[in-house]
Amino acid sequence: MTATKRAVVIGGGIGGLTAAAALHLRGLRVTVLERAPSLRPIGAAISLSPNALRALDVIGLGDEIRDLAAWQGDGGLRTPGGRWLSRSNAEAAAARFGGPLVLLQRATLIDHLAARLPGGAVRTAADALLADPGDRDRPARVRTPEGELEADLVVAADGIHSAVRATLFPDHPGPVYSGFTTWRVVIPVPGADFASHETWGRGRIWGTHPLKDGRVYAYAAAVTPAGGHAADERAELLHRYGDWHHPVPAVLAAARPEDVLRHDVHHIAEPLPAYHRGRVALVGDAAHAMPPTLGQGGNQAIEDAIVLAHHHDDLSAYTAVRLPRTTAVARQAVKVARLNLMTNRAGVVVRDAALAALSKAGPALFLRSFDGIADWRPPQPPYASRQTQVGER
Repeated sequence: MTATKRAVVIGGGIGGLTAAAALHLRGLRVTVLERAPSLRPIGAAISLSPNALRALDVIGLGDEIRDLAAWQGDGGLRTPGGRWLSRSNAEAAAARFGGPLVLLQRATLIDHLAARLPGGAVRTAADALLADPGDRDRPARVRTPEGELEADLVVAADGIHSAVRATLFPDHPGPVYSGFTTWRVVIPVPGADFASHETWGRGRIWGTHPLKDGRVYAYAAAVTPAGGHAADERAELLHRYGDWHHPVPAVLAAARPEDVLRHDVHHIAEPLPAYHRGRVALVGDAAHAMPPTLGQGGNQAIEDAIVLAHHHDDLSAYTAVRLPRTTAVARQAVKVARLNLMTNRAGVVVRDAALAALSKAGPALFLRSFDGIADWRPPQPPYASRQTQVGER
C-alpha cells in the first residue's frame, strides 16, 4: 500500500492556507506552520478578481466568497477635486471577465480557508526553518522547536521577507522599496453614501469601497522615503487628503488613530530563476511580491496554490507555468504604480486628460487593466485550461 504523502506549509496566510486546502483535497497529509500566535492576518481587506475566484472554485470555496460581493452600480476613477476620469460598474466587470470583483476582509477569507482543513492541521506559534530542501531521493526537512518534520513537499508561503527564499536562492537580491507607503482602514462611516472609486492625485492615491457588512474599506498611498512614520497616522492622512472630495473627509472624520495601518511597499524587482528547488516550492509574496496597484498580490498567491496542487508531483512544471505569468503581472503592477503615483505636475495633467479621453473611446481603464489577468482559468476542473503548462493563461 502506498504511503500518504506529506506536505508541510510554512506560513498560514492566504497563499499558504489555499495551498494547504488544495493539497488536502489531492490526498496529501498537510501541516501548516504559522509563526504568529494566531491566524489573524496583518492587513485590512483584499480584493479578489474573477481569476482568484475561479481558483477558489477548485477547492469548493468560490461561491461562498462571491456571495460577499458588495460593489453595486457605478464606480471608477476620480481626481482629488471629485471629477470622474473613468467610470465603470459591477455588471460591466462581471460581463467582461465572467464574474464579479469581491472586496472582503482578509480575516474573513482566512477563516473560510482554514475551515477547509482537517482539525489539527494548523499549528500556530510555530517557527519553522528549512533544514534541507531534499531532492528526488530524499525528503525535505523542516526544523521546528518541537523537532524536525520530513516532507514530500514543502510549500514556502512565508511572505515578502521569506527566509526559505533566501535559503534556496542566497544570491538573489530580494525585495526592494517600491517608492511609496500605504495606509488602510476598515471602519463604519455613518451616513456615507458614495460610489466605489479610486482617486489619483500627484504622487498620491486614495480608494474608498463599501464592504458587504456595511463598513467602508479605504486605502491611501503616497510617494515618500522609506521608513517614515507619524506619531498620529490619522493626522498624517488628514494633512495629505483632508481636502479631497467626498467621502474622503467623512472617512477620516470617522477613523481613530488606532484604526490606521501603515506599511511601506516593497516588491521583487529581479525575478527568481525558479519557484522551486528540490522538494520546496515558493508561493505568493515569497516568490513574486508586487506593488498593490493592480490588487493582484493575494490573487496571484491563490493561483499559485491551485496550480501547485495540480503539479505537486512535478515542481518544474509549476515553475514553468507560474514564473512567466507572475513576472508579467508584477511588471504591469510596477508600471501602474509609476502612472498613478506620478509626481510631475505637468505629467499629471497630461495623464488625467489621456485617461478621460481613453475612457470615452472604449471600456474603462479600470477594466482594461485586468485584461489578460482576470480572465485566467485554473488547469483543472471546473474551469480547466486547455493549456496547463507553459502556455497557461
